[in-house]
Amino acid sequence: MSFPTIHNITFDTTGDPYDLGLFWSAVFGRPLADDDKPGDPAAEIEDPDGGPRLLFIQVPEGKSVKNRLHFDLRPHGRTRDEEVERVVSLGARVVADHRRPDGGGWVLMADPEGNEFCVERGELG
Repeated sequence: MSFPTIHNITFDTTGDPYDLGLFWSAVFGRPLADDDKPGDPAAEIEDPDGGPRLLFIQVPEGKSVKNRLHFDLRPHGRTRDEEVERVVSLGARVVADHRRPDGGGWVLMADPEGNEFCVERGELG
Protein backbone atom coordinates (compact mmCIF):
# COMPACT_ATOMS: atom_id res chain seq x y z
CA MET A 1 0.00 0.00 0.00
CA SER A 2 1.25 3.48 -0.84
CA PHE A 3 0.62 6.58 1.28
CA PRO A 4 0.96 10.29 0.47
CA THR A 5 3.79 12.50 1.66
CA ILE A 6 3.62 16.15 2.61
CA HIS A 7 4.92 18.14 -0.35
CA ASN A 8 4.28 21.70 0.93
CA ILE A 9 3.33 23.39 4.16
CA THR A 10 1.51 26.45 2.87
CA PHE A 11 1.21 29.87 4.51
CA ASP A 12 -1.42 32.33 3.30
CA THR A 13 -0.44 35.99 3.34
CA THR A 14 -2.22 39.21 2.47
CA GLY A 15 1.17 40.87 2.06
CA ASP A 16 4.05 40.02 -0.22
CA PRO A 17 4.80 36.26 -0.07
CA TYR A 18 8.47 37.11 -0.56
CA ASP A 19 8.51 39.17 2.66
CA LEU A 20 6.90 36.45 4.76
CA GLY A 21 9.23 33.94 3.12
CA LEU A 22 12.23 36.06 4.14
CA PHE A 23 11.11 35.95 7.77
CA TRP A 24 10.84 32.14 7.79
CA SER A 25 14.03 31.86 5.74
CA ALA A 26 15.85 33.67 8.55
CA VAL A 27 14.13 31.57 11.23
CA PHE A 28 15.21 28.28 9.64
CA GLY A 29 18.48 29.46 8.07
CA ARG A 30 17.39 28.27 4.61
CA PRO A 31 17.25 30.48 1.53
CA LEU A 32 14.23 31.27 -0.57
CA ALA A 33 14.20 29.65 -4.00
CA ASP A 34 16.58 31.31 -6.47
CA ASP A 35 13.77 32.47 -8.75
CA ASP A 36 11.66 34.12 -5.99
CA LYS A 37 11.42 37.91 -6.16
CA PRO A 38 9.48 40.64 -4.35
CA GLY A 39 6.00 40.97 -5.83
CA ASP A 40 5.76 37.34 -6.98
CA PRO A 41 2.43 35.65 -6.11
CA ALA A 42 4.31 32.86 -4.28
CA ALA A 43 7.66 32.13 -2.63
CA GLU A 44 9.14 28.92 -1.29
CA ILE A 45 11.82 27.48 0.95
CA GLU A 46 13.18 24.03 0.10
CA ASP A 47 14.26 21.51 2.73
CA PRO A 48 17.73 20.27 1.72
CA ASP A 49 16.99 16.98 3.50
CA GLY A 50 13.97 16.33 1.28
CA GLY A 51 11.24 17.26 3.75
CA PRO A 52 8.24 19.39 2.85
CA ARG A 53 8.78 22.81 1.32
CA LEU A 54 7.41 25.94 2.96
CA LEU A 55 5.21 27.70 0.42
CA PHE A 56 3.98 31.27 0.85
CA ILE A 57 1.06 32.41 -1.30
CA GLN A 58 -0.87 35.63 -1.52
CA VAL A 59 -4.59 35.51 -0.67
CA PRO A 60 -7.17 38.32 -0.55
CA GLU A 61 -8.55 37.63 2.94
CA GLY A 62 -6.72 38.22 6.21
CA LYS A 63 -6.33 35.82 9.11
CA SER A 64 -9.44 35.86 11.29
CA VAL A 65 -9.12 33.03 13.83
CA LYS A 66 -6.49 31.07 15.76
CA ASN A 67 -4.40 28.65 13.72
CA ARG A 68 -5.60 25.06 13.88
CA LEU A 69 -2.09 23.88 12.99
CA HIS A 70 1.24 25.42 13.98
CA PHE A 71 4.96 24.73 14.31
CA ASP A 72 6.54 23.84 17.66
CA LEU A 73 10.18 24.87 17.32
CA ARG A 74 12.93 23.37 19.47
CA PRO A 75 16.10 25.48 19.40
CA HIS A 76 19.51 23.94 18.79
CA GLY A 77 22.70 25.61 19.99
CA ARG A 78 20.82 28.24 21.98
CA THR A 79 18.35 28.40 24.86
CA ARG A 80 14.62 28.90 24.46
CA ASP A 81 15.01 32.47 25.77
CA GLU A 82 17.76 33.21 23.23
CA GLU A 83 15.60 31.76 20.43
CA VAL A 84 12.63 33.89 21.49
CA GLU A 85 14.86 36.98 21.42
CA ARG A 86 16.22 35.99 18.00
CA VAL A 87 12.83 35.50 16.35
CA VAL A 88 11.52 38.72 17.91
CA SER A 89 14.49 40.53 16.35
CA LEU A 90 13.43 39.02 12.98
CA GLY A 91 9.89 40.40 13.27
CA ALA A 92 7.93 37.91 15.40
CA ARG A 93 6.00 38.91 18.50
CA VAL A 94 5.25 37.15 21.77
CA VAL A 95 1.55 36.24 22.04
CA ALA A 96 1.61 34.36 25.36
CA ASP A 97 4.33 33.19 27.72
CA HIS A 98 3.81 29.67 29.09
CA ARG A 99 7.31 29.20 30.56
CA ARG A 100 7.27 27.50 33.97
CA PRO A 101 9.62 28.00 36.93
CA ASP A 102 10.85 24.41 36.54
CA GLY A 103 12.15 25.25 33.02
CA GLY A 104 9.31 23.56 31.14
CA GLY A 105 6.67 25.21 29.02
CA TRP A 106 6.81 27.19 25.81
CA VAL A 107 6.37 30.68 24.35
CA LEU A 108 3.52 31.24 21.90
CA MET A 109 4.73 33.53 19.10
CA ALA A 110 3.26 35.06 15.94
CA ASP A 111 5.06 35.71 12.66
CA PRO A 112 4.64 39.08 10.87
CA GLU A 113 1.31 37.89 9.36
CA GLY A 114 -0.03 36.65 12.71
CA ASN A 115 0.55 32.92 12.12
CA GLU A 116 1.18 31.30 15.50
CA PHE A 117 4.13 29.08 16.39
CA CYS A 118 5.67 27.96 19.66
CA VAL A 119 9.24 27.99 20.90
CA GLU A 120 9.91 25.09 23.24
CA ARG A 121 12.81 24.39 25.51
CA GLY A 122 15.88 23.08 23.69
CA GLU A 123 18.82 20.97 24.86
CA LEU A 124 20.47 24.08 26.37
CA GLY A 125 17.37 25.11 28.31
